[in-house]
Amino acid sequence: MFEDVSLALGPGQACRVTGANGAGKSTLLRVLAGLLDPVAGSVRRTVRAAWLGHDNALKSGRTLGHELAFWARLDGASAMASADAAAALDLTPLLGLPVGVLSHGQRRRAALARVAASGAEVWLLDEPEAGLDVRSTTRLEATLAAHRRQGGAVVVAAHGALALPDAIPLALSS
Repeated sequence: MFEDVSLALGPGQACRVTGANGAGKSTLLRVLAGLLDPVAGSVRRTVRAAWLGHDNALKSGRTLGHELAFWARLDGASAMASADAAAALDLTPLLGLPVGVLSHGQRRRAALARVAASGAEVWLLDEPEAGLDVRSTTRLEATLAAHRRQGGAVVVAAHGALALPDAIPLALSS
């Protein structure tokens, strides 16, 4: 577990959370998302956050287009936001397919599109590059950069070398 963590992010900023398996990266993100209460201290967030954990949170029997539109409506975003997010992550040709037939990497990109379409100012991403090939990782990096350019903030727990220029480093030790 972790303790004595302090983090403040402004518009356009990013934080890269690193650490060994079991160091608390996922737990920290869940606390930031409001899914877990902190044992001590507090979390103050004045903007909306979108969470992506290890589970992609997409129903396998529904089409990708339906799922992205469903999540966009739930988040109060437009259908155009889900279409733009799908295009940014190279998913447009797959929108008519059931989520269950998509590859692991395609489902991961779809979950990332769900976050991108949410309209949330802060994205909390737990190993977002897991299962992505080089081309998809490049698209993810471009999507993160665009979000930051538009004033969004990102907290990413990552083991890999995901490009996050000028990210605040936060190393957790087990």
